[in-house]
Amino acid sequence: MKARFLSLWNRINASYWFWPATFCLAAFCLALLTLHLDRSGMADSLAEVAAIVPARPDGASTMLQVIAGSMIGVAATVFSITIAAVAYASGTYGPRLLTNFMEDRGNQLSLATFIGTFVYAIMILRSVRGEDERPSTVQDAMASTLPGFVPQLSLLVATAMMLAAVGMLVFFLNHVPSSIRINVVLERIGERLIRQIRDRFLEEGDAIDVERPNGGWPVAAGRSGYVEVIDYSGLSDIAREHDIDVMIDRQSGDFVHPKVTLARYCGGSGADNAIESALQSCFVLSGLRTPQQDLRFLIDELVEIALRALSPGINDPFTAITALHWLGAATAQLGCRELARAPDDSDDEDKRRIHPRHMRFADYVGIGFGSARSAVATSPKAALAMYDAMEDCATTMRQSRVADILAEGERLIMQVRTNLAGPDLAMVEARHEAFAATCSLRG
Repeated sequence: MKARFLSLWNRINASYWFWPATFCLAAFCLALLTLHLDRSGMADSLAEVAAIVPARPDGASTMLQVIAGSMIGVAATVFSITIAAVAYASGTYGPRLLTNFMEDRGNQLSLATFIGTFVYAIMILRSVRGEDERPSTVQDAMASTLPGFVPQLSLLVATAMMLAAVGMLVFFLNHVPSSIRINVVLERIGERLIRQIRDRFLEEGDAIDVERPNGGWPVAAGRSGYVEVIDYSGLSDIAREHDIDVMIDRQSGDFVHPKVTLARYCGGSGADNAIESALQSCFVLSGLRTPQQDLRFLIDELVEIALRALSPGINDPFTAITALHWLGAATAQLGCRELARAPDDSDDEDKRRIHPRHMRFADYVGIGFGSARSAVATSPKAALAMYDAMEDCATTMRQSRVADILAEGERLIMQVRTNLAGPDLAMVEARHEAFAATCSLRG
């Protein structure tokens, strides 16, 4: 059940409907509250404030109509600008970045503010009564000493919301061009990746070989899709309840189809359809990969930006260099942490019942630096930057993992020799020798 909630929250977080819907409901409730205060006479003290000039029905109606009309127009414009920015960014930097822009809280709250202000203005507008109109109730007739009815407090709140919306518009116009700058995009991806590494792998230390039991009864995927969320705590509860060991054969981000095994379990009373169904419910499959539990997704985003930047059609090595810098920072974090012990797969008992499938540090190096190697090898600047990033990793990580970085450096120079020649090749080879010397001292 927890996995379903996590998946649902991931979809809500990456949607443009949740915050606008929430603000609409809040504006509706706020309108009912302020109208009640106006009709009950609780807001009559506003008449004693000299700075607040009471509005007449015609002026109040005109003002509310202007607010409502302008807000819905601005909301449509903001949505159009947002979609254009998202389309540009996903087309330029890669379609996988669409999730990052959909989750942008600034865009979501900007749209929500304008729509919420529109709903509030419409709700207040319907209660304004002209001077020549008869009151519908005794309470309405007693609500104001002026002819007609003007909810003064509600109108004041509408004015405040309009000013807040103007401020949000100024923020939005600055936020959108800033958010699609490539350095900002890379910074957000890199910081999120590093933060998730720290949250997932809390312990610092060297690699520990954890034996996984063999055999057991398989738990099939049941349908096709990517593994989006794995509920480790739910698996642990099921394992304790039925006295079984669970071996997870897939990771978040893996693609499966109905007959692929998600996990295996052994112990207890043997094969059981109820146990299989319970274990299967701890895996949420979807049609796309998300960064919620998938570190490889964020690494792939950095690699994709680097590959696109180094493509012949774009030829932007400086963007690729920035991507390699963030990739190096994330790799350094991975190199300092115990990758076989994550907080979500620990067991309170001495005997571990859940046995996840872990990746080695060398695997992460291959997914990151290794995937970018072929394109990096075509650019002297990018190759030098990659050696700088890997050298910084080697000087800050555990000594037992320096060999993996050194091996990737060797593969890079082999690739460079097939793409570069002359002074460019000599410059990169000299940098490789310095990198290898540094790694040798660490190892």
